[in-house]
Amino acid sequence: MSEQDAVEDGLAELEALPGGARAALEAVLMVIDEPATSEELAAGLNVTVAVVEDLLQDLQREYSGYTVKAPDVDAVGFAAASTAPRGFELRNVAGGWRIYSRSEFADIVGRFVLEGQTTRLTQAALETLAVIAYRQPVSRARVSAIRGVNVDSVVRTLTQRGLIEDSGNDPESGAVLYRTTSYFLERMGIGSVAELPQLSPHLPGLEGIDEYYDASRM
Repeated sequence: MSEQDAVEDGLAELEALPGGARAALEAVLMVIDEPATSEELAAGLNVTVAVVEDLLQDLQREYSGYTVKAPDVDAVGFAAASTAPRGFELRNVAGGWRIYSRSEFADIVGRFVLEGQTTRLTQAALETLAVIAYRQPVSRARVSAIRGVNVDSVVRTLTQRGLIEDSGNDPESGAVLYRTTSYFLERMGIGSVAELPQLSPHLPGLEGIDEYYDASRM
């Protein structure tokens, strides 16, 4: 049996299930605990990446309230083409696809989660994470110099939480360098660190910027 025949058989098997391949993909998306790439989803369903990407786009439109593809809207009418958006959405985050609750419902979801069920990061941890995110790859010594305090325990906490990871060693000092992880991108809802907000509009002025960078190189 050729590879094409195997793919066609896999698709036919999915279409025989309730809801077809689309529902099968949705079932997988409901149980994954981290974003999955189109290639990973295609391999799991035994279909082509092109098929999976078409299905992902269909599901994304449906969850956002659009039930037919744009070229078909004129034929069925706008009212029939759209429905109420779901409380969840399909996002492509950190290089993969996953279902998330909509940001508009963050307050409601937050109230539902009992206080204390999840441990929040401390202010010190948030500040350290911000430094690493914007200066990565960066050593603990450099982060300590920027923050003006020892960050060893905070770095360990961030590593245990899966928000930062070892990125090798500094070629000059041999110090361990740290960078943010794909889990960090997922939690931030962005695809790469390039999408982090720019800091320059929030700086009061550029006076002393040379001293800042000198300190950060320590």
